[in-house]
Amino acid sequence: MSHETPGQDRPLTTALAEAAATAGYAPSVHNTQPWRWRVLPDALELRVVRDRQLTATDPEGRLLALSCGAALHHARLALTAEGWTAVVERLPDPAQPDLLARLTGLARAAAEPEAMRMVQCMQVRHTDRRPVSDEPVSTSALGEITRAATDEGAQLQILDSDQVMELAAAAGHAGAVEADDPQLREELLYWTSRAGTGTGLPPEVLPAQQAQTTVPGRDFGRAGTLPVGPGHDKAAVYALLYGDEDEPDSWLRAGEALSALWLTATRLGVSVVPLSGVVEVAGTRQTLRQLLSGLGHPYIVLRLGIADPAHAGPPHTPRLPVEQVVDTSAVREQPS
Repeated sequence: MSHETPGQDRPLTTALAEAAATAGYAPSVHNTQPWRWRVLPDALELRVVRDRQLTATDPEGRLLALSCGAALHHARLALTAEGWTAVVERLPDPAQPDLLARLTGLARAAAEPEAMRMVQCMQVRHTDRRPVSDEPVSTSALGEITRAATDEGAQLQILDSDQVMELAAAAGHAGAVEADDPQLREELLYWTSRAGTGTGLPPEVLPAQQAQTTVPGRDFGRAGTLPVGPGHDKAAVYALLYGDEDEPDSWLRAGEALSALWLTATRLGVSVVPLSGVVEVAGTRQTLRQLLSGLGHPYIVLRLGIADPAHAGPPHTPRLPVEQVVDTSAVREQPS
């Protein structure tokens, strides 16, 4: 940041537009970026873009809401870093189900250094699907990552070795089910052949071949160009992000928790890879519920590990131009 009190000399609408633009760094399923922001004179609205929903993979919109929740958390942090506090209204209007959130009641506050650090982490965070190194994730790092999720209203269960074996079997089964579904295969092909569009997964972020790991990663149906190297997932930690409810507002909050824990992990040098396949298939999602003793609803599985420092990781996935995701027409039309 260029000065000690960022944003103090800039109008609120500029801060809102910049927060919405910063939210574009958020992770989303298959890099669909299924959100659109509307800047108002005194509020910021988040809407879902149904055209970028995975209708075959995610018909109920769990991963859609999770992705938008991550963007919502990114925007909240960006405002906090600029010295603004906001009231978050989630799903504020039952008549508008695509209006996921409104940031309103904006007021001046001291800019928080921790939020500034997290905004910096947004810009370096990425998904590295290579096998992890043999270096274990420290207990203290796992504690911080878990607290980051809890602070946003979700829970993170670290799986023990027996549960990891159950997860491995479930992930293998989910992969087989999805590979056998022509609609899912077609949808995956679409989102892995989007070069130059600002969305989707380019070849350079996809593994050149399936890694020999305990828990299988997603088979994208095509080889990428990312070398997987010699690593394994023996030192990886697997975790399950879950909550008490299985409703759109809880999916949205789970996305906020995912953003918080992922940015915390980035700050701590821990690689995060989301494994959504096992949640996408109804039968294996039920297996995950059993891992939680039926006491919670699973939102997504995460692999945590330390990336192999000897091999270059993947580049960042592309992002849509700001003008395609941030609508400032309502403030441009204001009389000056």
